[in-house]
Amino acid sequence: MKVDQKGHTITIKDTQGDIASFLMKVTHQYKTFEKHNIVIDLLSYNELTLTDVKPFMPLSKLHKKAKKSFVIVISDFDYNAIPDTLTVVPSLLEAHDIIEMEEIERDLGF
Repeated sequence: MKVDQKGHTITIKDTQGDIASFLMKVTHQYKTFEKHNIVIDLLSYNELTLTDVKPFMPLSKLHKKAKKSFVIVISDFDYNAIPDTLTVVPSLLEAHDIIEMEEIERDLGF
């Protein structure tokens, strides 16, 4: 697991190639990241399904309840199948754009 901090955002990238153990590590170390916006970088995976991504939902809900952004980055995915509780985008640039927009919305009180 590789963690990069840039401003108020932390990008967490899986380096093991096992999504289940990656999710477990992120969950166990969540207290370290809870005060930042989180980008989960899954670009190294070629074929992920909704079943692979759904386990991130509880973490996403918890983080969004704390008024922080939680964005998952997957390059090739059926974005229409994603539930509203998850934010999934195709690139890191788009993830940072989403976070900026959500920060502005929170500042405005939405």
